[in-house]
Amino acid sequence: MSKELASMAIEELAPLIQSKAVSPVEVTESVLERVKALNPQINAYISVDEEKAIASAKHAALDIITGNYRGPLHGIPMALKDILFFKDEVTTVGSKIHQSFKAEYDAAVVSKLKEAGVVFTGKLNMHEYAWGATTDNPHYGPCRNPWDLNKIPGGSSGGSGAAVAADMTIASLGTDTGGSIRIPASANGIVGLKPTHGRVSKYGCFPLAWSLDHIGPMVKTVRDAAIVLEAIAGYDPNDPTTVDVSVAHYTDYLSEDIRGMVIGINEEYFFNDVDPQVEALVRNAVEILQEMGAEVKTVSIPGLKYVAYAEMMTILAEASAIHHYNLKTRPQDFGEDVRLLLELGELPSAVDYLQAQQLRLRLNRDFNAAFGSVDVLVTPTLPFIPTDIGQDRLMLNGRMVNFLDHVIRFTAPGNLTGLPSLSIPCGLSQGMPVGMQIMGPAFKEETLLQVAYAFEKANPLKTKPYLSKEFQV
Repeated sequence: MSKELASMAIEELAPLIQSKAVSPVEVTESVLERVKALNPQINAYISVDEEKAIASAKHAALDIITGNYRGPLHGIPMALKDILFFKDEVTTVGSKIHQSFKAEYDAAVVSKLKEAGVVFTGKLNMHEYAWGATTDNPHYGPCRNPWDLNKIPGGSSGGSGAAVAADMTIASLGTDTGGSIRIPASANGIVGLKPTHGRVSKYGCFPLAWSLDHIGPMVKTVRDAAIVLEAIAGYDPNDPTTVDVSVAHYTDYLSEDIRGMVIGINEEYFFNDVDPQVEALVRNAVEILQEMGAEVKTVSIPGLKYVAYAEMMTILAEASAIHHYNLKTRPQDFGEDVRLLLELGELPSAVDYLQAQQLRLRLNRDFNAAFGSVDVLVTPTLPFIPTDIGQDRLMLNGRMVNFLDHVIRFTAPGNLTGLPSLSIPCGLSQGMPVGMQIMGPAFKEETLLQVAYAFEKANPLKTKPYLSKEFQV
């Protein structure tokens, strides 16, 4: 059974651990076995701490045996993106410059997961400083997509996406500034949730762009997303961007009954210039939701035409402000792609940046108006399937286009507005996963989770990447 444990979701493992049918040590050993076998190929981990993980699992097992069960995350092995601080441990941020950096405190989300009894197995690969969407990391090597080792896993949380998909961790956290949770969730066929901006504390997370950054779950199932979000959400006085609103018991909202819910579709932006197979799968998913009793309504969001400008002006300026000193004093220590983006970020003026913030306000008003008549908005997560590693341009509908411009096209609106957005698998195209994005009103994560849960039950992704011969462990 030990081999099977790593492939299970939190929702399956938690009852077994609580009832003492399975020990956290067995689960952790199963995960570490897969890491040992698969990481040389996938490169999802930057570092693994086997000794500490086993010791932590033994401690969790003792707690549970003595009647101190803490909840569904107790004894669950998790590896996190190497951007989140662990006290007195190295956090590389996927970089050379921070390769020996040790934080003096735990990130808020790390503290909450520790309180929940999580067993940490290591730190996961990422795009350098989270500034990119390929996880083709020049310092720690490229992370590979477990569905096809020649393909990118997306980014910047590519290690998290690949590790969850390949059962090298039971669950993970990613960060998302332009799509960095949802892009790898789509590319690897898992569930990724970017909560509302202010729902989860970013204290102790190295920033990419202050006003766009989010932290959220990257997991195997929708119920797992609800479990993890409930553990990490909440107001934090150490993070002034968090909002003091109550945290729902998200698992209570997971129902297959979505009769009467209204699904919004925006044609002119979210279904424009999409790979035909991707579009067909997402439209089929909408039809499934409709067959389950949801109403479908077309909505207009005029401000979407400004997304590309507003996102790039904001992220370029904020990221370059963060890295300005190192860019001036040690530019050679950045990867070429990140250095170029940081140099570009030195060019926008204060006028450019402030105009972008005004456009964000307009976009928020337009989304709020749309959510006055629909419960959620459904879109493709990505307009294309994952590209080959090292490919910075791709063919989309007969045209050669820039990868970075198009990879965040459907995810960036969620960052600009701060609205909650979730990616869930909706099928396979050319053997690669395709994600459907569900967006909703601010602080209504439970609504997204309900729709996603109903869809997952009606249309589960039954194929796993490791069924191919190179993943037989």
